[in-house]
Amino acid sequence: MQAITLTGKEKWAALGLAALGSTMFSAKAVFIKLAYQFDISSIDLMSLRMLMALPFYAGILWWTNRKKEPMVINRKDVWRIVLYGIMGYYIASYFDFWGLEYVSASMERLILFIYPTLVVILSAIFTKKKVTKWEVLAIGITYSGMLLAFFDKIKIGGVHETLIGGSLIFVSALTYAIYLIGSGRLIPKFGTVRFTSLSMIVACIAVIFHNLIANGQLALLDFPWQIYTLALMIALISTVIPSFLISEAIKRIGSSEVAITGNIGPISTIILSMIFLHEIIGFWQWAGTAIVLFGVSLLSRKKG
Repeated sequence: MQAITLTGKEKWAALGLAALGSTMFSAKAVFIKLAYQFDISSIDLMSLRMLMALPFYAGILWWTNRKKEPMVINRKDVWRIVLYGIMGYYIASYFDFWGLEYVSASMERLILFIYPTLVVILSAIFTKKKVTKWEVLAIGITYSGMLLAFFDKIKIGGVHETLIGGSLIFVSALTYAIYLIGSGRLIPKFGTVRFTSLSMIVACIAVIFHNLIANGQLALLDFPWQIYTLALMIALISTVIPSFLISEAIKRIGSSEVAITGNIGPISTIILSMIFLHEIIGFWQWAGTAIVLFGVSLLSRKKG
């Protein structure tokens, strides 16, 4: 997407939108961990989040279709939207929510943050795209930092929980990377807003079916009020609002500039988890986080 020519003040405002969106996204794990204190399953919490987000995405899709030319969707596009909606916003989210039953919010955000390395690796495997020596170096640095952070968490939280939760969230990052690679063909055709809205609607339907199969019925009315408050915060503060803040920032200054603000995510999650969850962050996790941030930044810079 080509960025709009902006003044210095307007560029900083756009970067501010991206930074705010990244921070709001990163708060999701904290909200989820707070909700788990009230004894709710990952699929029930996901269902509440999706049901609360659905009206907003449906309304935004309707409004966008009014303002722009009608969508022309063929059968192949429908199946692709269904596939990538399920991959990116149902399967990836499910493994993320599930993994957070085992690992800390700060560790979750750090694992998800490595998805650019997975995009590079998967692109090399499936599209035969050449991996440069700089990308190999960046990937090596990133995973070295991840191992360092894991070592610290294993000492604090235990081997079993860290490995199970870390594996689940890695699957989430892997699935999201596949979604990003596949959706690259559809976003230019439909636009970011339309494609995101359609994908979220598909994912919501998939989550509801999952809940019905798992529980035999959709029983979402018997939770304490704190659960509904947190689910609404996940839906609005960490899903709907940041997705469009970042889309607007990309529209104004381009994806390469917006990527600069990505490093805010893991740092803000650590700070929020220390404040609201009283997480203990050891020296080696801080060191590992810094190395991961450097590795991913190096990868993004060389790709740009």
